[in-house]
Amino acid sequence: MKRFSIFLLVFAVALLSLMPAAAQDEAPSGDLEIFSWWVGGGEAAGLEALIEDFAAKYPDVNVINAAVAGGAGVNATAVLTSRMLGGDPPDTFQWHAGEELSSIWVRAGLLEPLNDMYEENGWFEAFPQGLLDLISDDEGNVYVVPVNIHRSNVMWYVPGNLEEWGVTVPASWDEFVNETCPTLQEQGVTPISVGETWTQVHLWESVALGVLGPEGYAGLWDGSTDWTSDTVTSVFETFGQVLDCANEDMSALSWQDASQMVAEGSAAFNIMGDWAAGLFLVDLGLVADEGFAWAPSPGTEGTFMMLSDTFGLPVGAPNAGAVRAWLNYLGSVEAQDIFNPLKGSLPANTQADISNEELYNVYFQDAYNDWTSNEIAGSLAHGVVASRAFMNGFNDIIASFAADHDATSAAANAAILGLQTGDF
Repeated sequence: MKRFSIFLLVFAVALLSLMPAAAQDEAPSGDLEIFSWWVGGGEAAGLEALIEDFAAKYPDVNVINAAVAGGAGVNATAVLTSRMLGGDPPDTFQWHAGEELSSIWVRAGLLEPLNDMYEENGWFEAFPQGLLDLISDDEGNVYVVPVNIHRSNVMWYVPGNLEEWGVTVPASWDEFVNETCPTLQEQGVTPISVGETWTQVHLWESVALGVLGPEGYAGLWDGSTDWTSDTVTSVFETFGQVLDCANEDMSALSWQDASQMVAEGSAAFNIMGDWAAGLFLVDLGLVADEGFAWAPSPGTEGTFMMLSDTFGLPVGAPNAGAVRAWLNYLGSVEAQDIFNPLKGSLPANTQADISNEELYNVYFQDAYNDWTSNEIAGSLAHGVVASRAFMNGFNDIIASFAADHDATSAAANAAILGLQTGDF
């Protein structure tokens, strides 16, 4: 009888010791709604490749691609905000690392911390500390998994076209405005293509970085650069001169339309993030360094203006188990090497196979060298340095400026906006 009792005790202990592991190993199932604004070009191709590979690994999970089109996330943000505040969060959603993430979701307590996942996967060592700082709170809790690193300050062009038109890549905005632009206009070529308002903000940040330099640009966000100073006013003045060199129908064009003007030869240059590489490579089938080429935007040589796309686990997500499987997958080397060559971005996980030239072509090799050696600046247009509230207001300022070119008024309004939103 005593031997039987001991046997039962041992059996019970063994069973209990197995229960947590069994629970952890239980395969996720059910619906997994993935919310993003990736609906076209390389970004859609990258997401679809991830979903296909994830679905093969987790066949019991029904992935719902809930991407919303429009305005670099403007429409998706409106839908997402409504759902989050209404207590109807998607299982997971795409968002930019930085102040945009912190000012809305983290400080409101609407995302679950993921420290255990980072510790289990060794990601505190695999992701750059500067990037971890952008996705953590002051207590060191990490809230999202980054899938990539993008560069914002890229000037795209076609080498053969520049040679035919007798121009080279300008080293400064002064050179672009006073030499490159008139030379191209005399030949009937649009010097620089621009699209809707958010792409104009994207262009503005490159002009600001080129005019102010990395220290002056960083000062815009920590209060050490005075928005009402003559220096910042000169940024807007230069920006106005650049817009005078652009296509008149800018407000009617998407970023893809504006980038394609360069590929088709109707415009010489376009400033866009390196997701444009995905457009050139995947959608247009061009060869890097032949059909299209790139350079740091004028005056920004030596500085890498960055942004990063991430996914997290909302509080109250309907299928948290499937989300955790998705996030574990997203941060892996395997997923990052599938996604980034299609998206046109660099892997955020430093253990990814960046040296594999079959995955990462000459553009990515060049960008990765700059990412690991340049001074780093954060993108305004893509949420790194300012809150969403500031961004929304700044979009309105840029829209007004595009119409009236009033640099003094624009700089002053931006200063007031920063005080109102608490950004600086």
